[in-house]
Amino acid sequence: MDALPLVALVAASAAVAGAARRTLVPAPLVLVAVGLVAGLVPGVPTYHLDAHVVLPLLLPPLLHTAALDSSYLDLRANIRPVALLSVGYTLFATVAVGWLAHLAIPELPLTAALVLGAVVAPPDAVTAAAIARRVGLPARVTTILQGESLVNDATAITAFRVALAAAVGEGMTWAAGIAEFLLAAVGGVGVGLLLMVPLHWLRTHLKEALLQNTLSLLIPFVAYAAAERVHASGVLAVVVVALYLGHRSWQVDFATRLQEAAVWKMVAFILESTVFALIGLQLPFVLKGLEAGGWAAALGYAAIVFAAVVVVRFVWVYPATYLPRRLSRRVREREPGTDWTAPLIVGWAGMRGVVSLAVAFSIPLVTHDGEPFPARNLVLFLTFTTVIATLVIQGLTLPVLVRVLKLPGRDPQTETLVEAQAQSEASAAAEARLEELLAAPHNRLPPPLADRLRSVLDRRRNAVWERLGAADPVTGESADDTYRRLAREMIEAERKVFVRLRDERRIDDEMMRTLLRRLDLEEAAAYRETDGP
Repeated sequence: MDALPLVALVAASAAVAGAARRTLVPAPLVLVAVGLVAGLVPGVPTYHLDAHVVLPLLLPPLLHTAALDSSYLDLRANIRPVALLSVGYTLFATVAVGWLAHLAIPELPLTAALVLGAVVAPPDAVTAAAIARRVGLPARVTTILQGESLVNDATAITAFRVALAAAVGEGMTWAAGIAEFLLAAVGGVGVGLLLMVPLHWLRTHLKEALLQNTLSLLIPFVAYAAAERVHASGVLAVVVVALYLGHRSWQVDFATRLQEAAVWKMVAFILESTVFALIGLQLPFVLKGLEAGGWAAALGYAAIVFAAVVVVRFVWVYPATYLPRRLSRRVREREPGTDWTAPLIVGWAGMRGVVSLAVAFSIPLVTHDGEPFPARNLVLFLTFTTVIATLVIQGLTLPVLVRVLKLPGRDPQTETLVEAQAQSEASAAAEARLEELLAAPHNRLPPPLADRLRSVLDRRRNAVWERLGAADPVTGESADDTYRRLAREMIEAERKVFVRLRDERRIDDEMMRTLLRRLDLEEAAAYRETDGP
């Protein structure tokens, strides 16, 4: 097996994503555009999306890291709108988009059209998270979009299996379809509930940080494979486990948390970059399947399907936002009110992604009767064009729409004040505990060491309040910027001495690495103490 094309794909994707961070265009869109161009360049290796690779190998870690970063409490507080989008909208879009495509495209039978509807129904988890981070959406809108994207893949994949069974002639009935959906949903959640407690127990009882992080990398694959083994939803199992582990992450020791955060940040960056590049690189496969001379009609159908996807989402989002509030006093009392702008953003933030393409490529070539799957190449083309159109058109215009609507985003000053108050309360508790410990005879310390512990508390407590102060009139730096700069300069001076002592053979390399690691931890601590939200 030649590994060079895969290495080249990962390296090129990471390089493009890194360069995209210097532009105003979101990195996913740049990666897709570069992939589109690269796919047409002679000599570029072919990269074919395989559902048997994407779903069990790429989707679990992407969902896992997205769920770890989500708030279980926020999702629980918004469970109604999240469920209406992730389940209700996905099923509605499957039927509505499929039916409209069947009416508009003569050569697309209803069964194949419903397969298309299921494929393009779910907005993408990776895209939603990336765009939400970039444009600074309000916290509740971000929570709803992330919650939807975490669960809707499970709904869409199950709907796809039911529609595909009908399309290939398995004789799927409505009762059997509903039973399969319930098995996938209940089973996936059940597997997640069964796994989350023992996996968390393992994480808290393993003593080696390397073993704990190895387990962390395996968890999403274990949850996904275990659920799929019993024909349940691996997506839901991964999400349930990750939400629980993220909610309980404070119970894991600090070394594991530090390593885990760095490892998952790198994994997410590599996978997200590669996935968006892969979307663009599918263009040659899609074009190959189209019949000669059918370009004009195919592009017209693509515009119709894209318009249907956009319109159907708004048709669902606005009634789902306002009807429950109008019909239920409990909803009005428990959930904050909203104006027309929030559903507009939710409706427009419907970018599709790699899951839609991977599932579309898994459509079999023939039915059970040995006949070619009806309009398979057209379904692939319409899926590809829908993904590209939503990424480019909606992805590029969403930041502009947010700026035009002037939605209230996160207020750094308010968040800093809340953080300072929380830190002050925690420091007071730590100070009381310290004095209690120092009063015990077996905990007595020399006064300088006791004062050093107190000074650490004071520094941590004051660092957040200092961010509320004005910038230095000469340098333009805030107090925490100056503190970080001076701390780095001091640590860099020490670091150079350690290297010089190693070069002079006064200390060996092992001791130098130990001393440098200690400085690295101190530099990281200095940065975190003064780092804003």
